[in-house]
Order: sequence, then structure tokens, then C-alpha cells
Amino acid sequence: MAPHISRDRASIFVLLASLVLPFIPLDYSSSVLFASAKSPESKDADLLEFALNLEYLEAEFFLFGALGHGLDVVAPNLTGGGPLPIGAKKVELDDLTNDVILQFAFQEVGHLRAIKSKVTGFPRPLLDLSSKSFAKLMDNAFGKPLVPPFDPYANSLNFIIASYVIPYVGLTGYVGANRLLQSATSRELVAGLLGVESGQDAILRELLYERKEQLVPPYGVAVEEFTNRISILRSKLGNRGLKDEGIVVPFGLGAEGKVRGNILAGDVNSLAYSRTPEEILRIVYGSGDEHVCGGFYPIGASGQIAQSYLN
Repeated sequence: MAPHISRDRASIFVLLASLVLPFIPLDYSSSVLFASAKSPESKDADLLEFALNLEYLEAEFFLFGALGHGLDVVAPNLTGGGPLPIGAKKVELDDLTNDVILQFAFQEVGHLRAIKSKVTGFPRPLLDLSSKSFAKLMDNAFGKPLVPPFDPYANSLNFIIASYVIPYVGLTGYVGANRLLQSATSRELVAGLLGVESGQDAILRELLYERKEQLVPPYGVAVEEFTNRISILRSKLGNRGLKDEGIVVPFGLGAEGKVRGNILAGDVNSLAYSRTPEEILRIVYGSGDEHVCGGFYPIGASGQIAQSYLN
């Protein structure tokens, strides 16, 4: 038999709810509310597992770009038997770019191993790394179809521009996760991941910054404009205001409002922007809605947090 609750007690519960709920911020992440009801250990595990989605994406994209194969060859024990990525392939990169991307690739392998040493994790999710997937993203960024469709695997410059899309999203997610983690062990792991992801993003931005005025063939659009369009799109999809900036910005957005060069993105105090899991899903799905999968994750991201929006 269900426990009996008196009318007086029920009235008190309703009164308390009416007093408390108005003070919960409207933009308060539902992942925070969801996690707050769980044990600290479970909450940390959900957040760490969520990060695996982006680490898998980065590892496969960089490995295939530099080597022509992915985790199934390099570290099959980390795939968990998950499906092969769609459309990923090797790029004829110049020597410097290949060297950098190969280093990134093996760093991501280490990230996956580090996270999976702390939490159970899940098999590699289905990833769409096809030219078509990136072309759709670029079309959305420019608000019109690019002709011919953007191909991340066409050359070194295109691959670096495509790479600009990825690590920054992850690093903002780590900044956001850090304040929610309960254990010192989890925070130490995320700090280590954040340090390297930030370094990767900085190197990609520097490589693009030194080419900022170069026109990307055959579009006749400068590299800096590509980064601005991508950043504007990510802020739009995330739907939580400005949290993204290209490599050249108006003076008001540069560090201390003094410069237009923006080799590192940051807020008014030059601190890294923060994103919630919901914002990240909106971006990587390309839908602007954490409930609608697509983009790089055609059947959705994995883990408790991501799946809670698809069930």
C-alpha cells in the first residue's frame, strides 16, 4: 500500500515548492538539476562519461586525417566494439600539419584511456565524419550552400579549418564541468584534459592566424572569415549568448578592448568560456536542440546525460 500523506502535509509541500521554484534561474542547466539529485560519485561519472563523446570524435578525426585509420588499428581496446566512423579518411597533409595532427591524434588516445580508467564508459558512438557532414556545417555557418561543397579532406588548409570546429567545444565543456565535479580526483583529471585541449585549440588558431588573410580556394573567402562564421554558428546553436570568437574580432571583443587579433578566445577578463552538456549537444548535433540528434552524431551521443534527452 502506498504511504498516506495527509492533506495538511500535502499543502505544506505545495507551499514550499511555490516559494522555492521561482528562485531557480531560467537558464540553469537541466543537467545540473538532474545531477544534483544523484550521489556525488554518480554525478562525476556521468560528467566524465559525457566527455568521451567528444574525445572519440577528436581521436577518430585526427587519426584518420594523419594515418588513414583510426582506433580500431591504433587502440582497438578503447573502441568497446562501437561502430566504425562514417566517411573519415586520410588527407595529403603537408609535413608540419601532419606532424601536429598526428600528435593531437595520439593525445586523444591518451585522453580516452585516462577517462576510461576512472569510469566504465561506453562503446564508441556512431560518428559521421564524412565530407557531407562538414559541408552541411559550413553551409549553415555561411547561411548558403558553398559551391563546391566544403571538403575537410581536400588539403591541409581545409583540414585545419575543419579541426577548428572541434577541440574548442570540448574545452568549453571541461570548463563548465569543473565547477560541478565533486571529487578532487575528477577535478584533477578534467584539469589535465582541459590543459591539453586548450593547447590544441591554441595551436590550431595560431596556424590559422598566420594565414588569416589567405583566401580559401575556390570560395574567395579569407581564413579569418571562416573562423568567424564557425564561431558565430556555435554561439547561435549553443543558445546561451556569446561564447565563441574567431581569430580576428572587433576592438571591443579583443583583449582589454585594445586589439583585434584574437589568437585565444576569452571573455571580458580573457577567461575561457564555459558550456553545459546541453549547449555542447546542441552544437555537435547541429540542430540547436539537445533533443534532436544529427550532425556528427547521427543516432545521438552516448552516456546517461546525452541519452536522457533522447529517451
